[in-house]
Amino acid sequence: MSGSEKSVRVRRYFTFATGLVECLCFAGAVFGWASLVFVLKTEGYFSSLCVNTTESNGTHFVDCSGQYEQFSLVFTIASFMNNFLTLPNGFLFDRFGTTVARLFGISLYTTGTLMIAFVTPAASNLLFAAMSLLAVGGILFLITNMQVGNLFGARRSTIITLYNGAFDSSSALFLVIKLLHETGISLRASFLFLSACSAIHLFRTFFLLPRKFIPHPLPDGYTYGITCGKSKNLGSEQTTANGETPRKYDNVSDVPVKQEKTFRECFLSRFFLWHLLWLSVMQLRHYLFIGTLNPMLQRLTAGEPSLVSQYINAFAITQLCGVLCAPWNGLIMDRHKGKPRAAGESEQDADLRSSVLSLSLTALQCVLFSVCASTPYLPLQYLTFILQVLNRSFLYGGNAAFISIAFPSCHFGKLYGLVMALSAVFSLLQYPCFALVKGALDGDPLYVNIALTLLSMVAFIHPLSVYLHCRSAQRARNSQSNRATTRT
Repeated sequence: MSGSEKSVRVRRYFTFATGLVECLCFAGAVFGWASLVFVLKTEGYFSSLCVNTTESNGTHFVDCSGQYEQFSLVFTIASFMNNFLTLPNGFLFDRFGTTVARLFGISLYTTGTLMIAFVTPAASNLLFAAMSLLAVGGILFLITNMQVGNLFGARRSTIITLYNGAFDSSSALFLVIKLLHETGISLRASFLFLSACSAIHLFRTFFLLPRKFIPHPLPDGYTYGITCGKSKNLGSEQTTANGETPRKYDNVSDVPVKQEKTFRECFLSRFFLWHLLWLSVMQLRHYLFIGTLNPMLQRLTAGEPSLVSQYINAFAITQLCGVLCAPWNGLIMDRHKGKPRAAGESEQDADLRSSVLSLSLTALQCVLFSVCASTPYLPLQYLTFILQVLNRSFLYGGNAAFISIAFPSCHFGKLYGLVMALSAVFSLLQYPCFALVKGALDGDPLYVNIALTLLSMVAFIHPLSVYLHCRSAQRARNSQSNRATTRT
């Protein structure tokens, strides 16, 4: 192996490793909201909504249900913005490329961390804007990093799911901030440090990622980063069978493309619509669980602060396992790579056939998670936390991987953004669900949890639809092969 080839390989692995760290430590921090709420409550944010109340027996207590409702609304809006604004972010990425999208994301993320650093309990409402900026900036880190999977063709789905798992695990960032706060390090100091880490994001943007895109399939001699277009050795040392030097590609617009489906055809396809439903029902279940975790634990522990803190810590620690769980899904989707395909079967057909098991397992995990979350037994919540992080890592990794294999790569950013945006609209149902529990159900979420468990079963329609499509395609290939045999 020549020195140039070794340099390219090292750069690719370094790009992969630093992207993993970026997703793991920053991108999905907003989903560690339950840990941050514990700190914010201690600091007195929205404390003006707590009121002194007297029960019928004359007992006095402080009712902070209004405070919890406001915290839940902050997370509802931030999670909505995280998904809904993925649509314009996807268009931004597809239109202007990696550098522009990342610079925009870095500016949003840094603004969000600075706002949280300097906001005071007297200006608690600024948390709505700060958390939304943090969420939207974080999802742009994920979108621009997922293309790194194109550098490792045979393990493309595995890397995409791994990055999504790292995104899930980054919710543990707020656990670290909570633990540091308990040792005396202020909230301001923690978020100023996160703001300073923007230098790392800028370094990766200019040195370890392309200006535009990483194409799929990857052309021979492809280079990227700040030295893109200047490497001569690799191209001169590689020649094709007829002695021609392979062409170098600086970005995806230089790559010869075949006729692909239009964006409209992809959007109106059966695959996209069932995939949207698959994602939406399970995402709603997760968002409602995260947004109501604190009041649920308050109810199950009878308001014991140390016990609530113990379970919040356990939940946050399990989130770290997302990066370990997600690659399992990628390995399931990539398990056919390197094996001979059936006669006449395209690579996309093989990928779709392989995705059926992944989609089915994800739906099954969600039902099991929802059943455990619906059971009002405190020790069982440890199992709930494990199932939640397993299912969430499968859900988002599988979502991105399925879009990458079922639709043309030139529409990935737009379709990924669209499915996330539409599922975000669906996820707004979490707030009326929370209001229903707080009001008509007198704080008991049992009936809402049962309804969501039944709704989660709808997700099985999507893998069934993909399975029927693959079986139909197989029958068509067999029929065509039989006709060809008959003619000969």
